[in-house]
Amino acid sequence: MKVYSTMTREKEDLYSLFTDKIKLFVCGPTVYDDAHIGHGRTYISFDMIKRYLEFKGYSVFYLQNITDIDDKIINRAKENNVDSKLLAKKFEKRFIEDMAKLNVASVNYFARATDHIDEIIDQIQRLIDKGFAYATETGVYFEVAKKSDFGKLANRNIDELETHRINVDSSKKSPNDFALWKNREAPEYSGEPVWPSPWGAGRPGWHIEDTAITEKYFGPQYDIHGGGLDLIFPHHDAEIAQMEAVSGKEPLVQYWMHTGFLNVNGEKMSKSLGNFITIRDLLKNYSGETFRLFVLATHYRSPIDFSEVSLHQAEKNLENIRKFIANLDEKINPGLTGNLEYLISLDDSELREELLKFDYGNIDSTLKEHIDMFFNSMDDDFSTPKAIAAIFSFIKAFKDVDLDVKDLLAIKHWFADVSQILGIDFLKYDNSSSSSGNDVELLNIIADVRSKLRAEKQYDLSDEIRDKLVELGIEVSD
Repeated sequence: MKVYSTMTREKEDLYSLFTDKIKLFVCGPTVYDDAHIGHGRTYISFDMIKRYLEFKGYSVFYLQNITDIDDKIINRAKENNVDSKLLAKKFEKRFIEDMAKLNVASVNYFARATDHIDEIIDQIQRLIDKGFAYATETGVYFEVAKKSDFGKLANRNIDELETHRINVDSSKKSPNDFALWKNREAPEYSGEPVWPSPWGAGRPGWHIEDTAITEKYFGPQYDIHGGGLDLIFPHHDAEIAQMEAVSGKEPLVQYWMHTGFLNVNGEKMSKSLGNFITIRDLLKNYSGETFRLFVLATHYRSPIDFSEVSLHQAEKNLENIRKFIANLDEKINPGLTGNLEYLISLDDSELREELLKFDYGNIDSTLKEHIDMFFNSMDDDFSTPKAIAAIFSFIKAFKDVDLDVKDLLAIKHWFADVSQILGIDFLKYDNSSSSSGNDVELLNIIADVRSKLRAEKQYDLSDEIRDKLVELGIEVSD
């Protein structure tokens, strides 16, 4: 199995530092507003990644942080004249609700920054003791010059970092040095949440939150760190510098994985352009599973362009797969009923052996090549676009193959696995969905038209409409 690492810019064979266990950390949200569809894209992608790793037999612990103390939270709380802690709790709750609606259900633990202040202070103190950080009257800063390979993830030379925008602070040794702790004793900061520390009352910087959390739960090194492409610099490079400096161990992680940007109709999403879409707004018109299929139709590392046309196509594709499964069930049920008495008569061991025959590894070779294509695509850096294409090529090939009930059950077994891997229930076909509801309305209109035609004695035209409906499998009785 191959995984692309942002650090090496290459696909590498996947292996774990912990035998068959994978430790996965993904940067979580800063909870000052509702999550948008760009967040949804990232978290759906890593949810899929964890699901497939588990399908492959790995035990995966997925850790995600919640940044519940930050300038953005404090500023938004001041704008709305509310307590920043209450604001953060409100949007954390809404974020968790949004993820549930997108079926992002694989995170094992959400770790709030404010629950790990002791670990943050301890890590900062060790960085000071090792000579990588220093305290001033404004806070504590990481001395970038002490880490000669700072910027290696973004492939930036330390001598070129002066061009990066950093808040000017004359107390720092260099404009590039970033905050580990921010002192907040001045009057203009009154009302902000603060914690006592050896360097004065204040709060943590953004970057140190993540390494303090991952060190507590994973130790100084782990397998995979994920996040959006926009976090590579300075955030992820700062994490690398902090943890490798304090532990003396390299690398911090084996694989850095990043999701591509999400644009809306070809433009960067922003409130100023009026194309900012929250997950909550999206779900007013589309299901979470439709959005998942839209997201997974593009490789997680590639940019993705959001549009109504693309969402409608994803909705149509989802409906087509579910219709295929519904038709599959219609073929299975008569054969299964015929074998039901036989299956009931078996004891447990015999039944288990019989059910193993439903393994999709043994089905017709014409269809098996499409199943193999699905898994080979997933093994190639989680290439979901090719995997989804394999599903449709399977459906197309299915029409030309004569199968018995055991093969049909094996196919349904495969689609159950595909549903679990992609986080989309393809086996669910709801005749009462909105599209089906529209079909019922249409049939009612057609029935009214036929009644009027018959009342006007236009029987030929009425019968022609009836015959066409019968051809479509719709029984009409006058």
